[in-house]
Amino acid sequence: MTLPQDAPAHAVKTVIVPAAGMGTRFLPATKTVPKELLPVVDTPGIELIAEEAAHLGATRLAVITAPKKQEVLEHFKRFPELEATLESRGKTEQLEKVRRANQLIQPVSVVQEEPLGLGHAVSLAESVLDDDEDVVAIMLPDDLVLPMGVVEKMVEVREQLGGSVLCAVEVPEDEVYNYGVFEIEDADYDGPYTVKKVKGMVEKPSVEDAPSNFVATGRYLLDRKIFDALRRITPGAGGELQLTDAIDLLIDEGHPVHILVHDGKRHDLGNPGGYIPAVVDFGLSHPVYGKHLKRALRQILEEHGA
Repeated sequence: MTLPQDAPAHAVKTVIVPAAGMGTRFLPATKTVPKELLPVVDTPGIELIAEEAAHLGATRLAVITAPKKQEVLEHFKRFPELEATLESRGKTEQLEKVRRANQLIQPVSVVQEEPLGLGHAVSLAESVLDDDEDVVAIMLPDDLVLPMGVVEKMVEVREQLGGSVLCAVEVPEDEVYNYGVFEIEDADYDGPYTVKKVKGMVEKPSVEDAPSNFVATGRYLLDRKIFDALRRITPGAGGELQLTDAIDLLIDEGHPVHILVHDGKRHDLGNPGGYIPAVVDFGLSHPVYGKHLKRALRQILEEHGA
């Protein structure tokens, strides 16, 4: 995938990427390779997130990492020896791929010393923001939200309605127990997207207790007030600070929060069951590998009686 030469500029300067997790669902692979560097065909998931952030017009990628998990940031550095070798051998295409991550966006490391929850991870990123930033985007690297561009739509919604805007997808009612579920009502919105006002959020409710079948996916556009709310919430189960609790606090205090309902698709890179379909999806659309993969999949499905 290529990045447009004239990527649009928006109010969002910083994109926060929480990437401090241990990747336990991918063990033993993640003993030595961070989950965020596992390739989707030939591109690490974190680079796809960086591409999305660059498309948004952001200039800073605040990557939240654990103390001994700096390999994610290493991916964005230059590799002079490798580049020189590829250049000397005339491997132009591979050279461009190697240089690409370094040219996308400026990564900044923010270290989370202890795994104290998503809310805690997000709160640490306030230290790298400029004084004039009144909004930040959060992109969870486990979630690929396709096609790219959903946060740009969320920016448009915020320009009209203010406050914070979250991305949501609609799931079958019998699957809501896997997600954070929105309690919603109609929004006073005049525009081309499906937008609802958020009254509250329920984390992984039973099917019977779920307030809707609109669930959170990993894209947030949050007013800077979120950092003050994170300072005022108390830890929940396991001593962790939950981002959901801070958003709920803002809602209780009258801060407008809306969801934009995404009409595309989402891949979950956070577990093998979601990662494998993502690789297949990207592989099928790949200009080099797609044709062969289609033939191979037909043969595999036939062998499995599918």
